[in-house]
Amino acid sequence: MIQQIDIKLLENGQGLDLPSYATEGSAGMDLKAAVENPVEIKPGERSLIPTGISIAIPKGYNGEIRPRSGLALKYGITVLNTPGTVDSDYRGELKVLLINHGSENFIVERGMRIAQLVLQQYATVEWRQVDDLSNTERSGRGYGSTGIR
Repeated sequence: MIQQIDIKLLENGQGLDLPSYATEGSAGMDLKAAVENPVEIKPGERSLIPTGISIAIPKGYNGEIRPRSGLALKYGITVLNTPGTVDSDYRGELKVLLINHGSENFIVERGMRIAQLVLQQYATVEWRQVDDLSNTERSGRGYGSTGIR
């Protein structure tokens, strides 16, 4: 299903392509860096990178900002608050919080694909307080209780 979403190209995003899918089967659209000058991220440091866009996500959906696997594998660059949540009532510029877990300085340049945006439908819930929860095969067994094989 194709959903139309309103997008605003901001001044710092002029000249950059809108987010797009790299392939027909991609779930995430690539977000590009809308930096004026290259940004150096040293090992262990983080930087908030602008994308030059604002979007109007419909009610009942949210955007998730996720890392790009190639940046993580090759350079140790990832999104620090993964996934970053973009609520449907947010209309400000999308920014990506990158961290360098690699061993070398990393340079973010204008137009570089730095993250991906996935739109997800979600449910809003109301809590119903009860004295007991239904039993399952697993029930309260927690971390590691299902093994590794």
